[in-house]
Amino acid sequence: MRYSSDHKAQTHQRIIKEASVRFRRDGIGATGLQPLMKALNLTYGSFYAHFKSKDELVEKALQAAAAALGVHCATLFSQEQKLEAFIDSYLSEWHQITPDHGCPLPTMSSELGLRGQHNATTDAILEARLNQIEAALGTENAN
Repeated sequence: MRYSSDHKAQTHQRIIKEASVRFRRDGIGATGLQPLMKALNLTYGSFYAHFKSKDELVEKALQAAAAALGVHCATLFSQEQKLEAFIDSYLSEWHQITPDHGCPLPTMSSELGLRGQHNATTDAILEARLNQIEAALGTENAN
């Protein structure tokens, strides 16, 4: 069976998306590659056609989560009451009960630290939020 020319790229993105959800929900260490690939109807061996290691997948999954978070936060910080919108969203019950779709910092960054992996992506996420909060404080203080 022949696959479309973009099949590998689509499969690559499916793996990243599923890993991002599972890493945030279950933890990095608790997410095995074999169950991950099986959930996507892929073989364990095919993992290595897409990634060199689990660490590479962790980084790409974290980047995907950061990108989604960036879009969500841009929407929140475009509202009139920027800080209130951000705080309400971050502390919402939805965010607490669905860590698989929320901010990766509370779920993934602590485990990355325990694994001894300093991560520039977590630093970038934190810096982006702090910059948005600082800008929002400046805007609100100007009013």
